[in-house]
Amino acid sequence: MRKVLAIALMLFGTIQSLFAEHIKGGEMYYEYLGPGSDANSSEYRVTLKLYIDCNATSGGQLDNSIWLTVFDKSNNRQIASPFNAPTTGDQFLRFDAASNPCINNPPTDVCYRVRSFSTTITLPINASGYTIAYQRCCRIDNIVNLTPRSNSAGATYMCEIPGTNSLPEAYKNSSPRFLPNDATAICRGSNFTLSFAATQPDNTDSVAYTFCSGFLGASTGNPNPTTASSPPYFNLNYQSPYNGNSPLGDRVKIDSKTGLISGMAPNTIGQYVITVCAYEYRQGVLINIHRKDVHVKVSDCIPLEALLKPNYSYCDDFLVTFKNEQVNPTGSVYTWDFGDGSPVMTTTDIEGRVQHQYADTGTYTVKLKVVLAGQCEDETVTLAKVYPGFYPAFRVQGTCVLLPLQFIDLTNSRYGTVAKWSWDFGDETTGADVSNLQNPTWKYSTTGVKTVTLTVESDKGCMGTITGTADVRDRPPITLPFTDTLICSIDTLQLHANGNGNFSWSPMYNILNENTPTPLVWPKTTTTYAVTLNENGCVNTANVRVRVVDFVTLDAGVDSTICLTDTIQLNPQTDGLRFEWTANVPGYMSNPNVKQPLVRPSATTTYHVVAHIGKCSTADDVTIRTIPYPIARVAADTLICYDDTASIYGSMVGARFAWNPISTLSDPNSLNTLAWPKRTTSYVLSVYDTLGCPKPGRDTIVVNVKDEIFAFAGNDTSIVVGQPLLLHGRGSDFYEWQPPLHLNRNDIARPVAMLDDNFSYQLKAYTAEGCYDLDTINIKVFKTAPDIFVPNAFRPGGNRNNVLRPIPVGIATLDFFCVYNRWGQMVYKSNSPEAGWDGSIAGKPQDAGTYVWMARGTDYTGKMVMRRGTAILLR
Repeated sequence: MRKVLAIALMLFGTIQSLFAEHIKGGEMYYEYLGPGSDANSSEYRVTLKLYIDCNATSGGQLDNSIWLTVFDKSNNRQIASPFNAPTTGDQFLRFDAASNPCINNPPTDVCYRVRSFSTTITLPINASGYTIAYQRCCRIDNIVNLTPRSNSAGATYMCEIPGTNSLPEAYKNSSPRFLPNDATAICRGSNFTLSFAATQPDNTDSVAYTFCSGFLGASTGNPNPTTASSPPYFNLNYQSPYNGNSPLGDRVKIDSKTGLISGMAPNTIGQYVITVCAYEYRQGVLINIHRKDVHVKVSDCIPLEALLKPNYSYCDDFLVTFKNEQVNPTGSVYTWDFGDGSPVMTTTDIEGRVQHQYADTGTYTVKLKVVLAGQCEDETVTLAKVYPGFYPAFRVQGTCVLLPLQFIDLTNSRYGTVAKWSWDFGDETTGADVSNLQNPTWKYSTTGVKTVTLTVESDKGCMGTITGTADVRDRPPITLPFTDTLICSIDTLQLHANGNGNFSWSPMYNILNENTPTPLVWPKTTTTYAVTLNENGCVNTANVRVRVVDFVTLDAGVDSTICLTDTIQLNPQTDGLRFEWTANVPGYMSNPNVKQPLVRPSATTTYHVVAHIGKCSTADDVTIRTIPYPIARVAADTLICYDDTASIYGSMVGARFAWNPISTLSDPNSLNTLAWPKRTTSYVLSVYDTLGCPKPGRDTIVVNVKDEIFAFAGNDTSIVVGQPLLLHGRGSDFYEWQPPLHLNRNDIARPVAMLDDNFSYQLKAYTAEGCYDLDTINIKVFKTAPDIFVPNAFRPGGNRNNVLRPIPVGIATLDFFCVYNRWGQMVYKSNSPEAGWDGSIAGKPQDAGTYVWMARGTDYTGKMVMRRGTAILLR
């Protein structure tokens, strides 16, 4: 059993080492050596450069040879047995952190171990050519642009040998070879370049570069297969926002002619897979796609770089802001030349941010120089186009879904003219809803509110974007100021309609200009007129009801009575449309030309109203009688002490009265009564009469109640003869001690007493209003030196002496009072002379018996007093 287990562990360890993550890239290329030894064949030297982790040291990760599998491209079938390729080279490519002093926090872990394997293969010349493949597992873990976990993904590295279908002699080809420029520093969020250029052994061929997807291959179960699986191969599983064509995000591109990768690196630190395909052309015909994939490290470093866009447009103000397009190492010094003859400006802002006020419009050449530590520097230039006053705008003409809508540019540019337009019509049914015309048209296929976006650019470089809406309908909108109105039978009325298109009205009854938006009508009976709007085939209709009367009905309302100084709203019953109010007595009226004005008559008033419908009118009156409010009067506000009583007095001119609240009044049915509120209270006297004013007259008296006073003279205490005693009174604003004997003052809160015998003081704490409270302190005077006394016995639960408590006399501070049982265990400790031991520990009563106490304090002269003794606990 142990032997079997040992073998199993050895096998497991071997498999683990075989697929332990270590693969970091690879490239397979070949060289045409000439005709093969067999008729109609060619000989090639095939080489694989395998990039692995520099820390890969186990035997399972460092293969001494590899197996190459060849497939016929016509059917992807394997030909012959796999070819063995032994190791031909082993080198380390490292980034030297000290090689570039202009990078802050340079990476120290950028390293590749490149192992080369090579062999000679003879292949028959055929029409379709061959695919040669090698597969290995696994890649390293935590690759940022692959889905987790990346250490379960293997790799396929391959090359393609063209056949005669491409060109008659395309098989006489040596593939491109990428230059080894991989060990470089790429700093997150910073601009960088990385060359993926390839040499071309066949000088007549041309190469075009592009990003492409890497391939999966092998597995954790079979990490190093002798025979590779047949093509086609599955792409790597990239995670958003990355993909094979955008392995470092959309801000990184590759130059198709030079293979130079450049742009802004991702902000996330870690490893990324990059695969580049080199398309090899001969005589304009694609004969081969050569590829290389490698893992690059994005590091937490900061390179020094002066980075600006080619040009900037400032279209809002002459005060412009400049900044470097990347953050440089701390300590970088930025120097700006604004190109207008003004002095240069220097800043150490982390982004190099500065503001500059230009005096005039123009296109200025701006120069930026960045210096770090006096030895690293970079500089760049840009164009600043300063032309403020650019206001994008447009409007939409038309609404009919059956017809194209007209879009009209209304952009205003103070300097220069609008030169470019980019419209997006927001048509959700197509992606072709765009235009570069100034005033284009677009026909929608669905109705609804469409979001239209216009981006415009002037010949001065100013650019702006504005968004609006197009309301697409199946019928044109008609806007009517009214849909129901009233006229008199002798009137003529002009109707109104708004919209785009041709109008027509019906019925043809007493109507003039029926084919205009504003016809005249004079119906003698109530008539509904229909309007039709036709916008090039899109039709909509709406109705206007014209009610006709022969006279105006009016009832100004019933006469009524109100309280003098009140406001009332007049409410006539009428079908009138226009009104004129007048009054026989001057007074307030909110608006004499509305149906229901607000009025405040100063005396009994008759209001006259004239109601009109067109040329018809009628009149009526309403009288508002005013009665003065009943008169209520109370005395002035007053103030009482807490728990005291106030006398309140009232008088009236009226029929009856009521107090509120009544819960703290001695007699709420009397105008003159007593109040004893516990807190400040407002008492309202309401007076009513029977003369016609329906509302009471009111007056209010406030009884302010002072807060309750709690006088405190201090706890009873003990002193010795000759000891000054500082009293501590509190509770109010003013104080009086009685009797005033033996005190330095008796009208302050903290007087000093000098006593030679027992004494008691009464403290009166009072306010300026005379509110007060009393308290007493008893002082026991011991005719001894300062000491600490402790009773020799106590009985818990008894009526007297139920707690063992120290009695310090002449002691300024008590340091501690401790009690111990007969085993030396401390059962109580305190430094308060007010506290004592109740004969229990944690609530558990202790046995009766003798206990030892110790006490220490400092007397009023500063001398330490130490005492110890015993006390008997009685039960």
